Amino acid sequence: MRTTSGGLCGSDLGFFQGATTPEGTLKESMFGEPGFPLHEITGQVVASAHPAHAVGDQVVGWATRADGVAEFVVTSGDEVAGYRSGLKPEIAVLLQPLACVLHAVGTMGDVRGKNVAVLGLGPIGLLFAHVLRARGAGHIVGVDRVRRDGIGPRFGVDEVVWASTGRWARDAILGPDLVVECIGHQAGTLNDAIRVAAFGGQIYFFGVADEATQSVNLRQLQRKNLTLRTGLTLDRRRMLAEADDYLAEHPELTSDYVTDVLHVVEIDAAFRRALNPVPEQAKVVVRMP
Repeated sequence: MRTTSGGLCGSDLGFFQGATTPEGTLKESMFGEPGFPLHEITGQVVASAHPAHAVGDQVVGWATRADGVAEFVVTSGDEVAGYRSGLKPEIAVLLQPLACVLHAVGTMGDVRGKNVAVLGLGPIGLLFAHVLRARGAGHIVGVDRVRRDGIGPRFGVDEVVWASTGRWARDAILGPDLVVECIGHQAGTLNDAIRVAAFGGQIYFFGVADEATQSVNLRQLQRKNLTLRTGLTLDRRRMLAEADDYLAEHPELTSDYVTDVLHVVEIDAAFRRALNPVPEQAKVVVRMP
């Protein structure tokens, strides 16, 4: 593929800052490769051995080796899909994180009427709120250390909390039926989710754990009869197609979600902007020449 745009994901940011993963994992082997770290991409197919993709097709999905800043990438044909004509690449790239969120919500069962807490109102948290609202969730509270009371309601958040998850969890009175932890990277915020969830509730951990082994409050998880879910997005071509359909049903996302588009030569500035979000900022995207 010749890349045409790339979206910056929270899982990329630590690598930009020089973090490494436990020895022997896939991304550990990618360090030093041109184009790393970026995996949310759109592009034009220039060669294909996959029956679903022909030369010239415009596709969106995953850069298999997270090398999406490169001019050309080789990726699995099962990890990309075509998208509707008329979408600019820098907008179409949102289909990749949307596919991930749709897959995660699909594992949660019936969320209608459930009271929800979304921990972290970054780009992924905002999408979770939007999809859960569309699926009929009840009251949605969103928690973030960046003030999100302007942008949160546009994605379906009923109550925006400007605080750390630890402070909010300590003071919360009513526990939500469903907690989506989409900050990742450390066990602290997951333990906040366990602490605040209602008895018999469900927690979905969405994000990247920086350490392979972390300390989780298993006793509280067990005594509250909680269900903890996590996982990776499966059947990616199908989920990308579902994301395309969802975007057609909710065209407001085409204007609300991608808030910052920079040229790829400004990639350093793009990463720094993603690392230091302002209140009205959602997705940061780089546009390729």
